Amino acid sequence: MADAAQRLQGLFAQLLGAPPPVRIRAWDGSQAGPPGAPTLVVRNRRALRRLLWKPGELGLARAWVAGDLDIEGDLYTTLDLLAGDIWERGEDARTLAQALRDPEVRSAVRGLIKLAGTPLPPAPPPEEARSPRRHLHTKRSDRRAISHHYDVGNDFYEIVLGPSMVYSCAYWPGPDATLEQAQRDKLELVCRKLGLSPGQRLLDVGCGWGSMAIHAAREHGVGVVGVTLSQEQAAYARKRVAEEGLTDRIEIRVQDYRDVRDGPYDAISSIGMAEHVGAERYLEYADGLYDLLKPGGRLLNHQIARRPQRDETTYEVDAFIDAYVFPGGELQPIGVTVTQLERAGFEVRDVESIREHYALTLRQWVARLEADWKRAVQLTGPGRARVWRLYMAACVVAFERNRIGVNQVLAVRAPESGESGMPLRARTWN
Repeated sequence: MADAAQRLQGLFAQLLGAPPPVRIRAWDGSQAGPPGAPTLVVRNRRALRRLLWKPGELGLARAWVAGDLDIEGDLYTTLDLLAGDIWERGEDARTLAQALRDPEVRSAVRGLIKLAGTPLPPAPPPEEARSPRRHLHTKRSDRRAISHHYDVGNDFYEIVLGPSMVYSCAYWPGPDATLEQAQRDKLELVCRKLGLSPGQRLLDVGCGWGSMAIHAAREHGVGVVGVTLSQEQAAYARKRVAEEGLTDRIEIRVQDYRDVRDGPYDAISSIGMAEHVGAERYLEYADGLYDLLKPGGRLLNHQIARRPQRDETTYEVDAFIDAYVFPGGELQPIGVTVTQLERAGFEVRDVESIREHYALTLRQWVARLEADWKRAVQLTGPGRARVWRLYMAACVVAFERNRIGVNQVLAVRAPESGESGMPLRARTWN
């Protein structure tokens, strides 16, 4: 009798305290759950073994990346439905131990074990980074983490990012704008906030594929040094710089920001890079950038932020992101970022939240990946492509639901005179 889906639905209801909000289709063809709801496809018993050995987000992620789990229906709706009941439950050992004191939960776990079959744990998918749970953010470990994320092939990133090759939140004039227009507007926004003018020197920390450096040099006449830890990014950026005829204005280096010694610079842009720094190293990051700026120089720090917790000691790095996307990546609340920049000596002049803009950007990236799925799989493998689809779609939901945000912080290394060089009215509000 084909009844695996019905059994799973009952077991999950026992574990979660309520019926699953999605429909379930199991490996034996059986289905259960609310009609018309998105469907969670459990392709084999191995998916259950992954969840039993790694309850919570990491087990689900492993099953997804390996293709043991799939989703039919709107991906964003499904992730939103699952987030509260399953995805955000985490792997805290104390929470699991408390749950297992409940006789119904113990009974459900025994039922899952019986349904899962062979008790041996499946090997993690090869896309999982083998990294320590506590990241020290040494130069060597940061270089390895950056390589894991960025050195997967420039052709793959061209599919996702499009011609702009900007891997950070765009700045949308409206939802009907093109991704390329919105990314150009973001680069121009950064340049205007930095007050760039011909002849100045700009340091672009985490320069990616060179888009910010090229825009600043071409449109504002500045000289730019761009630094990245990715060999593939640097090669791509140098090629673009040469094609633009800007080799006399732009230098792209494979270099850790901590090793830059040729300041002072008139301005520094750090766009989507500070998430890699690590909380324990953040003041070192802020101090280093402060020292590289001339008095009166400006820093534009563009960074994803998480919501603060009442007890910050309970914060843990997201298990899926750490294992499959950004090993060692850490988010911190915007208040912590501002405080650390001020501790380094900066005067923070402006903080702009552009959270909704990132949700729009990610939806475009997901759409581009899905539209060219077969080629993406050929370039990077099915597991890696599935990582990216899940990661970006889950981030859409997180930004839209205000679980995470993104902010541009404009700060100045004010001289002893106190003259910031900022206009009296830096912003115009609609």
